[in-house]
Amino acid sequence: MSKKKVEKKQAEPEVKPGSVEFHFDKFAAAHQDPANIVIHIIFISLLLFSLFGLLWAIPFPYIKFLGQYNADFNWSSFLLAFSIYYYLKLSPVLSYFMLFIMLAYYYIITLLVQWQKAGGPQLGALCGLIFVISCAALYGGYKKEGKNLSFEYRYKNILVAPLFLVHLVVKRFNIKY
Repeated sequence: MSKKKVEKKQAEPEVKPGSVEFHFDKFAAAHQDPANIVIHIIFISLLLFSLFGLLWAIPFPYIKFLGQYNADFNWSSFLLAFSIYYYLKLSPVLSYFMLFIMLAYYYIITLLVQWQKAGGPQLGALCGLIFVISCAALYGGYKKEGKNLSFEYRYKNILVAPLFLVHLVVKRFNIKY
């Protein structure tokens, strides 16, 4: 019987700390309640969108060397670049999916900016409201789960959670990442 246990352990691949599987295993272990999983699917996406919108709403200074592209560059560009770099280090395939999702967020934000110029609500206020609602819902999900995450892990969770959601979709279609 002990040989079978040894053989089982050898058959399972070792998950290296810092690898994408390590982060996914840690995230999945902290999210077991089905209601919390649904909350995360909805509100992690909205939280990431609201972060882009909030950073977009902060005025960006005019930088001469950007020339005609100065209007297209803003503070959320830094979040996009940092996120994609981080995701690329974890999993190139999943980072491409995240890039497409983030570009869709950018498109929606540009539509909201046009709506704001036409007399609609302020982008910062709208994204701030989405951010507060998302944080409250995610906090409620963590309370429902009954788990306390470390302070450091909560911030890593903000980056890993969207990638985890993309991973679930990619996994369902049997795409190797």
